[in-house]
Amino acid sequence: MIYLDDNMLRRLQMLQVELLREVRRICEKNGIKYNIIAGTLLGSVRHGGYIPWDDDADVAFLRPEYEKFRKACEKDLDTERFVFQDHRNTEGYRWGYGKLRMKDTLFLREHQEHMPYFQGVFIDIFPLDNVPDNYYIRCLHNFSCFCIRKTLWSEVGKYADKSAFKRMIYSFLSGIPLEEVFGIYEKLVSLSNIKKTRMVRILTFPAPNDQYGYLRKWYEKSADYVFEGETFKGIKDYDNYLSFKFGDYMELPPEEKRKVHPVTEIKLI
Repeated sequence: MIYLDDNMLRRLQMLQVELLREVRRICEKNGIKYNIIAGTLLGSVRHGGYIPWDDDADVAFLRPEYEKFRKACEKDLDTERFVFQDHRNTEGYRWGYGKLRMKDTLFLREHQEHMPYFQGVFIDIFPLDNVPDNYYIRCLHNFSCFCIRKTLWSEVGKYADKSAFKRMIYSFLSGIPLEEVFGIYEKLVSLSNIKKTRMVRILTFPAPNDQYGYLRKWYEKSADYVFEGETFKGIKDYDNYLSFKFGDYMELPPEEKRKVHPVTEIKLI
């Protein structure tokens, strides 16, 4: 297991900035709306770039824009340097969102070494789907999201979880054919987007504060943010969004809560 030193972490972050530039280029060329979100937006607001210990970057699209981006990658992506992955174009892929990866690199996270696809340096590309307005239906929707998320995670969880009982459960879930899991996922995506709702979410990520979603309006209006000397689009109402997601977001967390992802092999260019 490798914990990245400051020099290697910084090199990794700079490669991810190149990936963000490629997202921006494709979106500007095709008129696609995107936002940097989560720790990437927080880093821009609080640090003017990366949170010092952060090792990933996040971009989000409302579902129609995500589909436009996915299609745009088929014709406009610089395929000499990058590859876009999601479950529709990458065999064995087990995430309900996309990743943009840099070719000629390697970034193997612990317990994911056996995954059967290219695992280069990446940024996450998230689609946002509608969440039911009715609270009780929203709870049922959230349970469906939970089941799909855990089933997709099972191929990792059967090795990674500290509980022997949970590893056994994940081993069982990992035997469910992947095409069946994604068939259910696609039906949930379709049902979720029949009509616009007040809230949206990443279906295969937990949402904070027991609300099971984020306000749609946060993702509909963007502003320019400086991130590592580059300008990217991000959620305009950053204060309400970051407060909802992180609480007192300007206060640095204690060192024990500064999340980093252990890796087992890394190759940077």
